[in-house]
Amino acid sequence: MVTSKTEPKGPDWLTLPEGSRVLPFLVILLFTSLPSGWYSGAEFWNYAIKIVVTAGLLVWLRPWLPEMKWAVSPEALGVGLAIAALWIACEVWIPTSSQLTGWFESGFSKMPKATLTDPWNPVAFFKEAPAVGWGLVGIRVFGRSVIIPMVEEVFYRSFVYRMLIDSKFTQVELSTYRPLAFYGTSALFGIAHGDLWIPGILCGMSYQWLVLRRNRLGDAITAHAVTNLVISVWTIQRGEWRFT
Repeated sequence: MVTSKTEPKGPDWLTLPEGSRVLPFLVILLFTSLPSGWYSGAEFWNYAIKIVVTAGLLVWLRPWLPEMKWAVSPEALGVGLAIAALWIACEVWIPTSSQLTGWFESGFSKMPKATLTDPWNPVAFFKEAPAVGWGLVGIRVFGRSVIIPMVEEVFYRSFVYRMLIDSKFTQVELSTYRPLAFYGTSALFGIAHGDLWIPGILCGMSYQWLVLRRNRLGDAITAHAVTNLVISVWTIQRGEWRFT
């Protein structure tokens, strides 16, 4: 799926195909890096603003992102469900990078317990205004299940993967397999998930396999969305807010 011929005219920076594929990801990083203690409830409102801004950006950039099209297939649904199960199971069976480091520092004598992250729970924070809390949860689920999959799949599976093959990446078919690009992109995706780098790498490999198999990005977007939606539902049902 070569995309360079389909991109319309626009602002000067959009004449570079990197611009439309990198900008939404950078906006996500910018908002994520904002301090949570900036003001009361900042970690919740910042996320809501991030999703609204990024959603608007994707709508505007849509003409320059021809590969950003959703597609449903049995493989996409299966991979999405499998990765969700793996992600949840990793909390129990697969050690995090911090645990592995502690195990190494102890001379491999004892595996330390996992350090749980602070839960993201607007329902508890806004307990006097439950409608606000649940509204923010809804935005979180929408962001994780719709906006984030589009941004990350365009950035990692379309841009980074093909850029590792050829700097003129829009001339590279999405179905083109190169070991360095495949494992390199998956490793970057895993590292971006911090302590959960092991499932992150497996996740990246699975989504990239979908792109290679179907020669389109849509199946990976759908699989990513299914994974995040299942984890979100599991989180809300069980009250395991650290997964958010």
